[in-house]
Amino acid sequence: MEQQVILFAIVMSFLITVLVSPIFIPFLRRLKFGQSIREEGPQSHQKKTGTPTMGGIMILLSVAVTTLVITGQFAETSVETYLLLFVMVGYGLLGFLDDFIKVVLKRNLGLTSLQKLIGQILIAVIFYFVFVQFEFSTAVSVPGTSISIELGFFYVLFLIFWLVGFSNAVNLTDGLDGLVSGTAAVAFGAFAILAWYQSQFEVSIFAVAVVGALLGFLVFNAHPAKVFMGDTGSLALGGAIATVAVLLKLEILLIIIGGVFVMETLSVIIQVISFKATGRRVFKMSPLHHHYELVGWSEWRVVVTFWTVGLLCSLLGIYLEVWI
Repeated sequence: MEQQVILFAIVMSFLITVLVSPIFIPFLRRLKFGQSIREEGPQSHQKKTGTPTMGGIMILLSVAVTTLVITGQFAETSVETYLLLFVMVGYGLLGFLDDFIKVVLKRNLGLTSLQKLIGQILIAVIFYFVFVQFEFSTAVSVPGTSISIELGFFYVLFLIFWLVGFSNAVNLTDGLDGLVSGTAAVAFGAFAILAWYQSQFEVSIFAVAVVGALLGFLVFNAHPAKVFMGDTGSLALGGAIATVAVLLKLEILLIIIGGVFVMETLSVIIQVISFKATGRRVFKMSPLHHHYELVGWSEWRVVVTFWTVGLLCSLLGIYLEVWI
């Protein structure tokens, strides 16, 4: 029965996204919610200017409706479900504000870095207080070992770093058609399997709802993209996957399963440090996916390669948790 519910959740989420998108995308276009492409990016991206953004709204809508309907009908809507939806919607609203400022107010940088950071931290802190109120564990386990480190009160600092870090990591990865849609779908799929393995049915439902929504979105987001998810989608997905890892007590494993997001973030950090210290750039451009574009790879080749790396990272993460 539970297997059928999981299958129903992913199909429902997929269909909602696929059916809503043909209505929502023209609506975004009529409102002139088109993406502005930064001039310092690859010149091949300039043709994407005007492509509707804020498509993450469709992902959030699909995931929220599917999760609430399925858990309400076939399971007990738990505090885990509400925590997952709170973080996803909270970071999604923050991303929506950023997108709105960019496309409507014509400020290409959106929210300032400080404004965005304050919002991300606030959501993480609220999550922490609810988390400890319901006596969830504040220990962190090392994958593939029996080592578990109790952080106690310092867990709030870890939680802030994790949610803020991964929401920004997914946001940095969102630079090519279908890149985040595919890599995030694979990563959430891995966590859905691990949630099932831990008998955390509600978390598994949420994770597969995200997978279904992303696959549905990919129909319209694959190259050449008809719509972008924007910060509305990428910040929400990053916060959500970090929350899933926290609720499953697989925080550190996220570094492996979300390996693509980690590599993209490290490429930016390395580039900045290298340029400030030596005046030289390690990569032709960061994040990493732009480097491969500038060495001559087609956009589709970069995306499929990163999807493949994401799949290998996810399989490694599952192996470490289930078989070691």
